[in-house]
Amino acid sequence: MYASLTKYLMPSARPTATDQQPFVCKDCTGWGGEIAERVDTIGTSFVNTFYCPFLNSLFLISTARVLHMKFSTTTASSTEVKANWLVAGISENDEFSPSLQRLDEALDGSLSRMREREDLTGKAGEVTVLGDAPGLAADRLLIVGLGPADKQSLQELRKAYSTAIRKIATKEKQSLGLCVPESIVSALGASAALELLSDTVTVSCSGQGLYQDEKSRYPFEEVLITEVEENQENKAAVRRGVILGEAVNLTRELVNRHPDDIYPESFAQRAADEAADLGIRGEIFDEEMLKDEKMGAMLAVAQGSERPPRMVVLKYNGGGEEAPTLGLVGKGVTFDSGGLSLKTSAGMITMKSDMAGAATVLGAVLAIAKLKLPVNVVGYMGLVENMTGGAAYKLGSVLTARNGKSIEIHNTDAEGRLVLADALAFAVDDKVDKLVDLATLTGACVVALGNDIVGAFSNDQPWCDSVLKSAREQGEDIWQMPMYDYFAEQLKSEFADCKNIGSRWGGAITAAKFLEQFVGETPWVHLDIAGPSYVESSSAQRDAGGTGVMVRALVRLAEANS
Repeated sequence: MYASLTKYLMPSARPTATDQQPFVCKDCTGWGGEIAERVDTIGTSFVNTFYCPFLNSLFLISTARVLHMKFSTTTASSTEVKANWLVAGISENDEFSPSLQRLDEALDGSLSRMREREDLTGKAGEVTVLGDAPGLAADRLLIVGLGPADKQSLQELRKAYSTAIRKIATKEKQSLGLCVPESIVSALGASAALELLSDTVTVSCSGQGLYQDEKSRYPFEEVLITEVEENQENKAAVRRGVILGEAVNLTRELVNRHPDDIYPESFAQRAADEAADLGIRGEIFDEEMLKDEKMGAMLAVAQGSERPPRMVVLKYNGGGEEAPTLGLVGKGVTFDSGGLSLKTSAGMITMKSDMAGAATVLGAVLAIAKLKLPVNVVGYMGLVENMTGGAAYKLGSVLTARNGKSIEIHNTDAEGRLVLADALAFAVDDKVDKLVDLATLTGACVVALGNDIVGAFSNDQPWCDSVLKSAREQGEDIWQMPMYDYFAEQLKSEFADCKNIGSRWGGAITAAKFLEQFVGETPWVHLDIAGPSYVESSSAQRDAGGTGVMVRALVRLAEANS
């Protein structure tokens, strides 16, 4: 029942618990899929129940969500805020800020004495806890080091506050007071500082918690940001930060779910469910529809799996009919065994994360819609499993992509570019004005740039500059790679228009040159997120697993081009 209905349900209007708008069910005449029960809160999940008269069955969707925290601002001094925790920041080798001076006075100079003993240095990420803070309204005080004031970048500040919040968000039903350091306001501006803090708290409170008996972290019931004017601009900045943090968390969650939980059909249904809450138009393409659209490369990758492929297209039209359209394309290989070019066990263990590109696109489109940005954005998510079944595509197979190009297969583990090839060609035919694709595409990019840097490849320098700027404004490390034409020579085939892989040298570039054949003249940037989209071990700053890299950057890019 789940599989049969997944491919049909897409929102026609924003449904709510009160107006019970129906969904469109393409197997039914006229309206179908009437909502029997829209939202029933069960713990931290929302459960939606649909009835399809054609199939005469109920269909349940359960979507895990982090409970929303209540964020607010106050002009009150941080010394007066009643909370379980108060978090303040301190710069390295610098005089106490006015807010820290007030805290120090309330604590009878204990912070000054700690500074003199070098117990409070302000080094980046250093955490100092006062378990008993007489003189403060808060129960406990945590002071986090922010590093030198002249080096407090967005990225470094996010790391420092992540370390602090992760340390204390270990119990349920806690409240948090946040003292905004003057150095951050001076460096970033008040709005950016509030966005940073609300975003970081939202992300840092979300631990793994998917398959473990005990959660590692819990959201705060209330977060009160102190010594801040209570105006609409500041409220909007806090709201924006929360929305960005939730989008990052959704992306992380999808990447972290195991491959029997997230597969093409279930990912597609999750996307439909999330989009329904926002009234985003969309369509899910099942296997037959993909055949009709001549998506031969994508379909070939899916042949070896019992799980049928899907492509999700979500359209947010916030800019009006005359505005240009930004296309975001994500690789969604929900599990990659390598196919007949089989990976080792060590190489396969993290391959549930090979759909991070699609998850990033979903998170970004939802955030753009929640923020109601005046821009038109379409998200394209190509969803497949790359497995070794009897029908799996083979080395030497020749495929025909949507744009008519024939592709000789030299390695079935170079499958992500085949999925992207058809999705990119579809987006071009959809008349988008500019394109960005995201994919965990090559190990070669990780070799070149390491685990923390996104590789950028483009056919249009001004568009690439815009993408780079948006990423850096959000503290995302990114580096542009060369796209010399001679790299395409490696992709020449004796039996087809091209082959799907070149030599091992410059492998990230040849992968990008392969994709370039499917975008035509459309300005395009390819983002290889193979390194930074997933980390294999946890640290003080972040969990193992999905990171949500580039979600914030895509939202900023949409905003900059609105």
